Amino acid sequence: MSNDLAKWAKDKGVKYFMVSFTDLAGAQRAKLVPAQAINDVVSGGAGFAGFAAGFDVTPAHPDTLGMPDPEAVIQLPWKPEVAWVPANCSMEGDELAQAPRNVLRRVIDEAAKEGLRVKTGVEPEFFILSPEGDQIADAFDCAAKPCYDQQAIMRRYDMIAEVSDYMLDLGWEPYQSDHEDANGQFEMNWKYDDVLKTADKLQFFKFMLRSVAEKHGLRVTFMPKPFLQLTGSGMHAHISAWSLDGKDNAFYDKEGELGLSAKGKHFLGGIMKHASALAAITNPTVNSYKRINAPRTSSGSTWAPNTVTWSGDNRTHLVRVPGKGRIELRLPDGAANAYLMQAVIVAAGLDGIRTKADPGKRLDIDMYQEGHKIKNAPRLPLNLLDALRAYDKDTTLKGLMGNDFSAAYLKTKHKEWESYVSHMSSWELQNTLDI
Repeated sequence: MSNDLAKWAKDKGVKYFMVSFTDLAGAQRAKLVPAQAINDVVSGGAGFAGFAAGFDVTPAHPDTLGMPDPEAVIQLPWKPEVAWVPANCSMEGDELAQAPRNVLRRVIDEAAKEGLRVKTGVEPEFFILSPEGDQIADAFDCAAKPCYDQQAIMRRYDMIAEVSDYMLDLGWEPYQSDHEDANGQFEMNWKYDDVLKTADKLQFFKFMLRSVAEKHGLRVTFMPKPFLQLTGSGMHAHISAWSLDGKDNAFYDKEGELGLSAKGKHFLGGIMKHASALAAITNPTVNSYKRINAPRTSSGSTWAPNTVTWSGDNRTHLVRVPGKGRIELRLPDGAANAYLMQAVIVAAGLDGIRTKADPGKRLDIDMYQEGHKIKNAPRLPLNLLDALRAYDKDTTLKGLMGNDFSAAYLKTKHKEWESYVSHMSSWELQNTLDI
């Protein structure tokens, strides 16, 4: 479409635009702009105080300008007079290097230099909670094995179907929704797409799902592990790479192991090579590591990886190959920043291709039951600090993500860790008060 969003708005009956960007922590920030003023914002940007909006800048810095991307505009299906448009952030005429959407766009350009167009599909898992957020919303959802529970998903039919209808109207091609492995947990899926489009859709999906849930008097969380005894929420990514025209799957070779081409295996090798550092991006919160390193849950399994291994169609590993010409990374969780998650996957895979990285031997064992038999499989980080240290040491990955971004991200996340460790927990009082 053209940059004339004012005309588009008039044709669509849109009165306001939410000019939105995603900060370093993955939160969405926005300004509401009248349709009559939107073309001025397209050309000049919407001004934000970057210090107040989740970036590593000071109050003395100039405005962070959100430059709307007209190609990605979405009319809100539940409130058609409003449209959402993601923005690329700039400052004093230059792109803001630490802005997540800019990080992804730069990595996409790097992939294009290799003749590749990376596509992903994501599997967002989430809990539907009471408005207070302290318990699951459905008191009857209490089965010991709740995955695919027919009655439980039908009790949430109105909300799930409404969001699915909206995705159908938007042309996303949703193909299934289900009750997941934890009580109160669900998943909704739509067709894979180019990584930037997938990231935009994921951010809009989160916004849409939360808005619809609130309309129904409910609350949604993508927090990785809101309930210690229940399975955590992942954000599994299915990954493939194509020729720039989108016609040929560069990961597919019918003669290759599990249908993977040499390039696909090298991309996988890059994921394995950078896995510990990758976790700092794909698992970005203190709570993330309660999912990765969780003990067995009430359903009998965590469904989360804790070692750097890969397999065929086997869900107990970091990466599985569920079908020819694609891989599934099971590491990311619901807290992952939509843009940074895509960017770090592409960056790690590109380095794997460029260095012809070997993913190592495929393992087909049940890692949950027999993982102790594998003596040389690296463990994933035990906590956020370990992940940040691994990322800081990985100069190749930091460079591909952008050194300015990496410095800002590490600074922001170290502050988060310091805030966490300065907090007094009830565990400390219960276990050390009388020592």
